[in-house]
Amino acid sequence: MTRSGRPSADDLLVLLEVGRSGRFTTAAEALGLNHTTVSRRISALESSLGGRVLARAAGGWELTPLGHEALRAAEQLDAVIRELTAEPGTSHVLDDVVRLSATDGFSAYIAAPAAARLRQRHPGLTVEIVATTRRAMQQRSGLDIEVVVGKPQVHRAEAGCLGAYVLGLYGSADYLATHEAPSSVQDVTGHGLVYFIDSMLHVDDLDIARTLVPTMREAVTSTNVFVHVEATRAGAGLGLLPSFMADRHRDLIRLLPEQIEIPLEYWLVTRPEASRRPAVAVVATELQRTVQSMRGELLGHTDSDGADRQTGPRAIDHRG
Repeated sequence: MTRSGRPSADDLLVLLEVGRSGRFTTAAEALGLNHTTVSRRISALESSLGGRVLARAAGGWELTPLGHEALRAAEQLDAVIRELTAEPGTSHVLDDVVRLSATDGFSAYIAAPAAARLRQRHPGLTVEIVATTRRAMQQRSGLDIEVVVGKPQVHRAEAGCLGAYVLGLYGSADYLATHEAPSSVQDVTGHGLVYFIDSMLHVDDLDIARTLVPTMREAVTSTNVFVHVEATRAGAGLGLLPSFMADRHRDLIRLLPEQIEIPLEYWLVTRPEASRRPAVAVVATELQRTVQSMRGELLGHTDSDGADRQTGPRAIDHRG
């Protein structure tokens, strides 16, 4: 394919949206265009540049090497336009939409407060949070940031460990008042387990936790960790719960902390074309700061208010 002339600024901005989402339909919605127009713009850009900028992949479109070069130019163009349209003395470089996915607990207790703090400093920033528990996506997914449990195996993406947290075994005070608290791992056999639905759990690190209590029969299971917490509080059985979530509830008691503690890690995944955007970089940095500030809480060393967490039989006796 030979070059047909100088690329259009409008065509480059269309590529910018397609590059972010990996889908023509998503880009069309963001730009207020139809799918056919987006396709025609991309074809015109490829004609002017003399090569393919996109290649079809599972789940969408991936940038070619030429597409990556064109995307960098599109990002610079977008930044210039934002600055030109800003009010005098202000900057609109962070007037952007950042979409991230994370587990339910991370979304509520880490991502949401981080987004709120960023909004106070950058009112033009929008953070979209998709709460889901899954592996990192292998192909373009329309997400700027993914937070997953366990080290991800990804291609053409950047991954870094945010920090660690732990799962512990918990029971409610009311439940333990009528059921004998286990004094060893062998004693958990007579209790029902509150955890993820085994057949619908696709995160290997979370699945390993079940092997520590293989003799427990499932009591209440769910794809949502908030259901785990509330079912455990209601006395459905003993729950394998993130300590930073369970320790917020004074009616939940940590059991066998020396024997049942599952260390896990949160990992942050971004693609190069997303991480170059200032707004995405700012959100990623704020998530890192938030995780670091919550390190003791995530590891189950303190309650959410900073107090030492009392666990085991002593805590049970203390509560009567």
